[in-house]
Amino acid sequence: MTSRVASAPGAADHTVVIPTVGRATLADLLVGLARQEDCAAAEVIVVDDRPEPTPAIEVPDEVAERISVRVVLGLGRGPAAARNLGARLARTEWIAFLDDDVVVPAGWARGLQRDLAAAGDRVAGVQGRIRVPLPDGRRPTDWERSTAGLERATWATADLAYRATALREVDGFDERFPRAYREDADLALRVRDSGWQLAVGERYVLHPVRPADPWVSVRVQRGNTDDALMRRLHGRDWRRRAETGRGRLPWHVATTLAAATTFAALGLRGRRVGALGAAAWLGLTGDFMLRRIAPGPRTPREVATMAWTSAMIPPLAVAHRLTGWWRHRNAEPWPPPIEAVLFDRDGTIVEDVPYNGDPEEVRPKPDARHSVDRLRIKGIRVGVITNQSGVARNLISTDDVRAVNERIDRTVGPFDAWEVCHHGPDDGCDCRKPRPGLVRAAARRLGVDPTRCVVIGDIGADVLAARAAGATGILVPTSVTRRDEIESAPWVAQTLSAAVDVALARGRSRA
Repeated sequence: MTSRVASAPGAADHTVVIPTVGRATLADLLVGLARQEDCAAAEVIVVDDRPEPTPAIEVPDEVAERISVRVVLGLGRGPAAARNLGARLARTEWIAFLDDDVVVPAGWARGLQRDLAAAGDRVAGVQGRIRVPLPDGRRPTDWERSTAGLERATWATADLAYRATALREVDGFDERFPRAYREDADLALRVRDSGWQLAVGERYVLHPVRPADPWVSVRVQRGNTDDALMRRLHGRDWRRRAETGRGRLPWHVATTLAAATTFAALGLRGRRVGALGAAAWLGLTGDFMLRRIAPGPRTPREVATMAWTSAMIPPLAVAHRLTGWWRHRNAEPWPPPIEAVLFDRDGTIVEDVPYNGDPEEVRPKPDARHSVDRLRIKGIRVGVITNQSGVARNLISTDDVRAVNERIDRTVGPFDAWEVCHHGPDDGCDCRKPRPGLVRAAARRLGVDPTRCVVIGDIGADVLAARAAGATGILVPTSVTRRDEIESAPWVAQTLSAAVDVALARGRSRA
C-alpha cells in the first residue's frame, strides 16, 4: 500500500492545499501565490469540491508559468474531505492549507518558511494569523463582525500548516463535519490528545468579508448540528479545550422555551402563564436584538434585519442542536471502522475480457479468492460493483451478465452483494461509475454506511465513485490504468492483497 503523504527525496518541504467551491477569489489567490518571492511549495493542489464540477477550473497562464498547480475533484464531500484528499496526494512533510477566499500578501511564503523552520519536532501544526479588513467610515454590520471573529479563532484552517505525519496519525480531518465549521477544532483536539503541540506563527493572510444576503445569520445556525457532534466526541468541556468561547445556546434554549410556554398556555387558556411567557420571550429576544444592533451601523435595513433574524435564530439554533444530538448520538471516534469492501469486477477480481458474456472466459486474478476469503474470515462484508455497458450497446444481454457473475461467485465468491449498471456512457444514469449510485446501492444492500466501505478498483472511475459516495477508494493499477489516474488517486496499492491489508487494518481499528 502506498500513501501519497510520504516525503519524496529532494522535494520542497511543503505543499499548498486549497479546497474550493469555485469562487472567483480562487484565481486571485493563485496569482498571489505565484507572485510570492521565495515560494518553495513543491506543488499547489486545488481540490474542486463542487458536486458538479462544471465548468472546469482553469489555472491562469501567469500562475502555470511560475508554480506547479494540480486540480483534482472533491465531488462535493465538504471541506474536511477535500483537505484530506489534498493531503493524501501531497508528497511533502508539511501541508499548508488555505481557504479559497483569502488573500496572501507579499512575504507570506517567506513567513511560512520561517514558521515551519521554527517548529520543533513535536509541533504538528503552525497557524497563520488572520486579518479581516473592515470598512472605514462606518460601524461594521453583524455579518462583518462575525467574519472579523476569525482574527481571534484558534486553529482555523483558513491558513494552517500541518505536519503530514501528525495528520496520518489521527487519520486527518473528520469527514462527518460537512461544512467549514468545527472540523478544524476537532482536528486540533485530536492532534493534541495524541501528544502533539500546536503553535501560532508570524505570517498572516487577509480574509475579506464575502458578500452575504440578509439570511446568512439564519443559515449559519446549522453549525449547531456540528456542535452536537463535538460534544459527543470530546465531552461537555470541549469548548474550553478548543478555545471557542461559551456560545449563546443556553440563552437560545431559554428564549425558545419562553415562546413554547406562551403558545401552550394560550392553547390551554392559561392567560397569566401565557402573559409571563410572552414577557420572557419579548425580553430575551429584545436583549439579543439590541446586542446585535448596538455595535452596528444602525441603518434601517440593518435594524430590520437584526429584528426579524433575532426572532428566528433561537428556535432554529435549538432545532439544529437537537437534530445533531439525534444524528450523532452513536458517533464513534474518527475514522469509522470499515465494515464492507466493494470490488470492481473486470480488471480487479477477474481478468478484463471486454464485454464478456461467456462464463467460460472468466479467469480470476491470482490473489482474488484468497483476498476475498481473508475479508470474510474477519467478518467484513464483500460486494461487487460493475459497469456493464455492453448491455446498452446490445453486445451482451442481462442474462449473459448474470451468468458471468454467477461463475465469479462460484470461483471467487460468494459475494454478499452484486450491483450492476447496464447503462451506456451517454445515458445520464446515477449508477454508472464514476457516479456514486452503485456504491450507495451496495452499501444499502449490505446495511452499512458508505463511509464504512472501501472500494477497490483498477481505474480512476472506481476511485471517483467511492469519493462521491463518501467511501474510501483504493486503486490497484493494471496495464490499462492511466498515469493521471494513478497520480490523482489518494491511495494506491500494487496488488489486490495489499489493498485488502489496508481494509483489514481499518476493520480492526475499533475492535
